[in-house]
Amino acid sequence: MDLVWITVACFVFYKCVECSGTAKEWTYAGTVGQPEWAVFFPDCGGSSQSPINVDTSQARYDPTLIPVLPLGYNHYGKRQFTLYNNGHTVQMTLPHWMSVAGLPWHYSAVQLHLHWGSEVGVTTGSEHTINGQSTAAELHIVHYNTEIYANMSEAMTQENGLAVLAILIEAGEEINQGYGRILNYLGHIRYAGQKVTIPAFDIELLLPDNLSQYFLYNGSLTTPPCHQSVLWTIFNERVKISHSQLLKLQTVLYSSKQEEAEPMALQDNYRSTQQLNHRTVLSSFIPVSVKIYTTGEIAAIVIGSLCGCIGLAVIICFIVKTIRLTSSWDVLPSIRPAPQPRSQDMAKERKDDMALKVTSNPTKPEEAAPQPET
Repeated sequence: MDLVWITVACFVFYKCVECSGTAKEWTYAGTVGQPEWAVFFPDCGGSSQSPINVDTSQARYDPTLIPVLPLGYNHYGKRQFTLYNNGHTVQMTLPHWMSVAGLPWHYSAVQLHLHWGSEVGVTTGSEHTINGQSTAAELHIVHYNTEIYANMSEAMTQENGLAVLAILIEAGEEINQGYGRILNYLGHIRYAGQKVTIPAFDIELLLPDNLSQYFLYNGSLTTPPCHQSVLWTIFNERVKISHSQLLKLQTVLYSSKQEEAEPMALQDNYRSTQQLNHRTVLSSFIPVSVKIYTTGEIAAIVIGSLCGCIGLAVIICFIVKTIRLTSSWDVLPSIRPAPQPRSQDMAKERKDDMALKVTSNPTKPEEAAPQPET
């Protein structure tokens, strides 16, 4: 009997090892969802994983960091771009002449893709957060180190292999024409595996205006196989797309193929933040710490302020009443009759009066002698 159980256990262990080495299909939720990534893709359990929450109070200011400089982003040429639904995101291939300067190495562009949530009114969808606050979506522009490695496949598994620019996206009122160059074609790639060619455009339109303020840290790919080979640049300034553009991003695409009977919406394709684990986050600027209050904290502040105002009003009323009462007693002595002396005092005064009368009536002095006339 023991031999049977040992055989079964060995078989299960063998199958688990086999699966962990060969599993290719993963999801953000489900049987091979985020909690199970490390089982099938060991690097996903590493100590330098991405994304992270950037705590600006802990970021270290580095005055040597210079503004990020996109090279060739606006030289898009005549060849069309390819937009692709890979079942996990919408991805667009970039031409090899596009690159980025201002980082420790020279990195050439490979592709860009997006991450987003599922509800327009809820600001969740970005992978990175700043001071615990997420945004509606996030754009990643992926580059590889051409100074050291021959291609993307080699670089993605090695130290200093990749550099990714991360742009946090918020929803607003105005339509973003740059992002419209991508979002307007999502209807052509609704299902996983579909591709479409779109007119080339200036990739700089997707970037924030301020490229000098950013956070820098070493991390990983945010999807399996989660190789820890990425130098991350997170821009401090957000970009905005319209609510209608965000709704299109959240509702048009499916993570399943067209032939599947029950298509699954491609939503909430963002990884939860990972532990920093003693890594250092550098900042190209001195962040201004701004306290972000929760709804409960705001309610507590409002109630506390109201109670404080009521208490102050009560104190003021008490002081005013006290002043009025004191002032009234100051006036009363002028209208009250003088207090009567006590009996002993009156007797004493009478004796004093008698003594005064005796002293004031002595015998009459002699009359002065008349003076002789001259």
